[in-house]
This record gives sequence, C-alpha cells and structure tokens, in this order.
Amino acid sequence: STDLEESNDETSQPYQGLTGLRNLGNTCYMNAVLQCLCSISPLVEYFLSGKYVTALHKENGEVATAFAYLMADMWLGEFECISPEVFRSVIGDLCPAFTKKTQQDAQEFLIYVLNELHEALKKSYKRRCYGNTSTSREDRGTGSETSIITQLFEGQLSYDITCLACQTTTDKNEVFTVLSLPIPSESACSLQDCLECFFQQDTLTWNNQIHCSFCGTKQDAAVKANIGKAPKMVIFHLKRFDYQGSYKRKLGTNIYYPLSNLDLSPYIYPLFRKNPKYNLCAVVNHFGYLDGGHYTAFCKHTLTQNWYSFDDAQVSEIPQSSVQSAAAYLLFYSCKAFSVPTKTHKY
Repeated sequence: STDLEESNDETSQPYQGLTGLRNLGNTCYMNAVLQCLCSISPLVEYFLSGKYVTALHKENGEVATAFAYLMADMWLGEFECISPEVFRSVIGDLCPAFTKKTQQDAQEFLIYVLNELHEALKKSYKRRCYGNTSTSREDRGTGSETSIITQLFEGQLSYDITCLACQTTTDKNEVFTVLSLPIPSESACSLQDCLECFFQQDTLTWNNQIHCSFCGTKQDAAVKANIGKAPKMVIFHLKRFDYQGSYKRKLGTNIYYPLSNLDLSPYIYPLFRKNPKYNLCAVVNHFGYLDGGHYTAFCKHTLTQNWYSFDDAQVSEIPQSSVQSAAAYLLFYSCKAFSVPTKTHKY
C-alpha cells in the first residue's frame, strides 16, 4: 500500500509540465517557445529517457545537453518556477543576439533552437535510389541526415514549375520545419484562408523568371506548391510582421484556427495523405506592437488534457474558449495524440 501511494505521488506531482520560467530581461520570446516545446511529449520523452546521449555529437552538444536538463526541470515539476539562465547562456555563446536584453523574434529563436538540436543529434544514413530522379532535396543537402527534430518536425514541399512558353513542367523539392503563411486580410480570416493563399498558383515574371532548360532562356513560369511529405508536427508561422522597404507594421488580423481536425489533405499529394487531420497542441502569442510587445504561450497539458497559459513565471489554467486568440503568432499542430513522457535517465 505504501509503495503504491509513493508511486502515485511520483506520477502526479503538482507542477509536472506546469513550471513557469523567469524572465531574464525581455526573454518572454524564449520562454514562450520553450513552453511550447515542453508540451510536445515525444520530444520531451526523447530527452527524459536519455536517448539523446547516444546520438550526441560532443563537439557541438552543449545546446542539446542544456535543453535536456531544462526539459527535465520543467517537466518533472519539482519547482513552481525555474530560471532558464544556463540554456540562454549556452545559446548566447553561439548567437550573441539572444543574450542581449532586447526583444527578439520568437519564430527566429524557434528555428535556431531546432536547427542547433538537429546539428547536435543528427546521424547519417545511406539512401536507396531507385532509377533516375529529377528532384533534389534542398536545405539540409542530400537529406541523408536524420534526428529527433527531422522525425517530428520536418516536412517536404514539392513545387511544380511550368514554363509558360513551352509548357514544360519540372519539379523541385524543399524541406521545412516551419511554414510561414501570408495573411490575406487585415480585418479577419481563417487559417484555411492563409493556407489557400500560400498554396495557390503563383506566376513568376520579370526579375523572378526561371531559366528554362528546354527554351534555353529565362521565361515566365507558373509555380504550384504541394506538401510532398507531411510532418508529424506542423508549425505555422503567421506573418504578422510586414516589411516593405523602410515601412514596417504589425498585422493585427483576427485569424480563426481550429483546435482539432485541421484538414491538410487539400494541400498534400494524394499518394501521401496518411495523416491529413491535425490537432492544436500549443500557441505562441504576441501582444503589442512591432518594436515591442510581449510573448506568451498556450499549451495543452498531456496529463490533464486542459489548456494552460504560460506568461513567464505565471502559469494558469484557461478555458478552451480562450485558446482562440487574436494575438496568435505560432501554431503547433500534431497528427497524433501524445502520451505522458516518463523519466528513465538520471540527471
């Protein structure tokens, strides 16, 4: 009986996955992103289990190690609030902008962290090639590197490019971890409207012309994007910050986004429509203006299935109706339900 009570205590700590983060001076952008990553159970499980240790590249493993210790402190719930100072210091050694006490862009920080984790944990494999292919994988080169980051977050866009002079179509592939979506309205729209705008056919003219290998010259072209490979986790960046030369502004458009059953099948190649429905699991909000403001996060808790607001050190439960926010900046969707992460590695 005593053993059972102790076991229950270990699995139901009051702050498990609900730990606040101290603001170290305009670090709300970092805190919001870290809370969202901490809500992604497969990622947290990978670090809590110690699996990352065997994949770690010692020459550039400081970020991944600091991230592992931070996730353990945030998830295991021993403290109501902790300081992410060590993680920030390690990141700052590589990118000094993140140690300055000035506001940074949460999307840029997210991409930087995911890339650093991938570089520290990647492993190479030989790809089998069947016959000839005209497509090439961009961004990470040959695509022969994999990590927990690529397994969870990496998808692939496929572009059909049609020369408008000779009508020859070629294709081009590109990997992504975050999809930056244009906002087609200044008043109100839906996430589907943003997706339609992103995936609509575009025409390349003037300085954007392509070099057609069949025509031998630069030509106007029609470009249509589809998702060739849908990731397990899809992250949408809503492009609220509009830059046109020296003119800058923030779009305050109220964007409706579904909390469940987001259907991406219209944008996925038919052969790859295995998991077209996605459920929202986290949101990064940006309040205020372009040159200032404040970031917070909404995250769905794996244990309770309730939503919580993370405002630096302050953590509070919120009703599901409050998750729909006009301040939404980053949206995290998952195609699978999460299980509760468990700790097997000693820190």
